[in-house]
Amino acid sequence: MSAAVDYFRGPWHIAVFTWREGIRKKTLVGFLILSLLVIFASFFMSSFLNQTTGGGQVETEIDGKLIKDICVATISIFGMLITIFISASVVPNEVENKVVYTVLSKPVRRMQYLLGKFLGVQMIVLANLALMTALFLIAIYVRQDEFPKLLLWSALLTYFEFLVVSAFTFAISCSATSAVLPTIGGLFIYLIGNLTEYLKDVSLRSDEADFVNALIGNVASALHKTLPNLQKFSIKTEILDLNPGAPLPAHVYEQIPNLIIYGLAYAVSGYVIAYWVFRRKEL
Repeated sequence: MSAAVDYFRGPWHIAVFTWREGIRKKTLVGFLILSLLVIFASFFMSSFLNQTTGGGQVETEIDGKLIKDICVATISIFGMLITIFISASVVPNEVENKVVYTVLSKPVRRMQYLLGKFLGVQMIVLANLALMTALFLIAIYVRQDEFPKLLLWSALLTYFEFLVVSAFTFAISCSATSAVLPTIGGLFIYLIGNLTEYLKDVSLRSDEADFVNALIGNVASALHKTLPNLQKFSIKTEILDLNPGAPLPAHVYEQIPNLIIYGLAYAVSGYVIAYWVFRRKEL
């Protein structure tokens, strides 16, 4: 037991250091402040769209829908930008500043170093997601006078979507000396992850009688089964469309554990690739 504690003590200290350094980055803070301002502004924007019914009651459904749409888009866009930016920069920045040489010269293995950096990235992503979600909760609660518990499920799925992109962006960063290429790669992964579902349509529409079409269909089918499909996490939008006080539908409740396992599987795969690349990196 003590050996395991000693082994993970190093990664934990590296994770805490990464988190402290990450939250000080001006670009990261700028993304976060801008996202919080947009979420906060949605509350005031909705006040201009108040509509009254024949009985004179304030219609809050339109306000709530507007706030939800703006907040979901804001969290998805800025949250993903923060995830990609921090995942792409933690390792290359330390290689460029030669901090990694100092760390690895101590009794710290590459596996421990990489695990600590990855955990630190996830701490930053979770902290930013928690802040944005908290303001989202406040905005919905003020408008609908009811605590939107379903938002917590939506935020959970959003994190695992971020986790998948973060893991593969982190893997790319382990082979780079600057954050530019991993950032572009992270954006490409996010784009491909949202288009993976269309590969299934390509494979189904391919004509087996035509060799070229059949080849394209087989390639599309293989990519569809291999690449992460971020559209699977789109049920978070379905959750937010429910009444705030309503229970989760049975089919959605059954999907959540599967999506968590799905996200963890791809995250582990991305981390394994990152370690394989970093282990062969000349430092």
